[in-house]
Amino acid sequence: MGVLSGIRVLEFEAIGPGPFGAMLLADMGADVLRIDRPLPPQDLGPKTNGKRADVTGRGRRSVTLDLKQPQAVEAALDLMSRADVVIEGFRPGTMERLGLGPQAALARNPRLVYGRMTGWGQTGPLAERAGHDLNYIALSGVLSGIGRADGPPVPPLNLVGDYGGGGMLLALGVVAALFNVQRGGEGQVVDAAMIEGAAQLGSVIWGLLASGNWREERESNLLDGGTPWYDSYRTKDGKYMSVGAVESRFYAELLTKLGLADAGLPAQHDRNGWPVLRERFAAAFLTRTRDEWSLIFEGGDACVAPVLSFSEAPAHPQHRARGSFVEVAGVVQPAPAPRFSATPSTIAKPAPQRGERGLAALRDWGFDETAVERMREHGLGYQPEA
Repeated sequence: MGVLSGIRVLEFEAIGPGPFGAMLLADMGADVLRIDRPLPPQDLGPKTNGKRADVTGRGRRSVTLDLKQPQAVEAALDLMSRADVVIEGFRPGTMERLGLGPQAALARNPRLVYGRMTGWGQTGPLAERAGHDLNYIALSGVLSGIGRADGPPVPPLNLVGDYGGGGMLLALGVVAALFNVQRGGEGQVVDAAMIEGAAQLGSVIWGLLASGNWREERESNLLDGGTPWYDSYRTKDGKYMSVGAVESRFYAELLTKLGLADAGLPAQHDRNGWPVLRERFAAAFLTRTRDEWSLIFEGGDACVAPVLSFSEAPAHPQHRARGSFVEVAGVVQPAPAPRFSATPSTIAKPAPQRGERGLAALRDWGFDETAVERMREHGLGYQPEA
């Protein structure tokens, strides 16, 4: 039984951060029921080859409902009345126009935690504008620090806005609001905005900036590739090794294992000598393959690790020892995290097809056959049970 066992989450179909946040809750044992559209949305987000490859959709059950139909509102409100949490990722005002906003939901269920996931937030001049991860982290200030000095900012995949600053922030807010309810508090709205979550992830940089220890020019700081001992280097076979030898004792080991301890190099923190250090490090790493360097640095504290591809990472001994990756329905994917000693998280099932296992979910949520039939008449759909 997961740490959130017994918590019912009603998720409205979306892309990106909302599903990721719901996945975290499902992994921790929450019973997540997703309201899917009757037909797949067109031109919405990246495509996966079938639902089983939708990793962030794992652990759910599904019903279908066309929210554009007036009678569907009552079915959705019935589900909200039995839920502990609602997660939606529409533009601000959309749920209100449908009659499913927080006011209507909390009137039915005063203890409900109503999680709202957007890019810009529920208020402000940009609230109703479209956007994607890159736009949100651009306006947060974070994107400006990512990339090489002689080029444009580099998209850090969509991990900073959508997932770290979005879905994970949403999940944290939901769990905190649930804790408040269980202590006798009221239900409430959790307004999670990716632009603010991205800014939160950059908190340490604002601290460094305020203390005079951060330059706004890229590649001129410790953590942005500006220092030769915090960067990645190409190897003989065209792959890369990551170097993070910040502390002096780790840096000393780096020099030793690169064969440069007695090379008369400039001091570690001599900025004028950094171009020389970078040149010598680059030349050294080019003399061996990535795997050869991995063996050389294995077991030491130089803070050097191979840069693995997505397909390579699950096979690394560290991941194998901890079971950090699992295979579900033929899809290799990250295992649930963090780990709980007494209430371990699990992956209940792969992402459902539209309406899959929906009838069983309705019964588990306490709807009797009469109520299920009424909801079906209001447009709620589910696949026939096997």
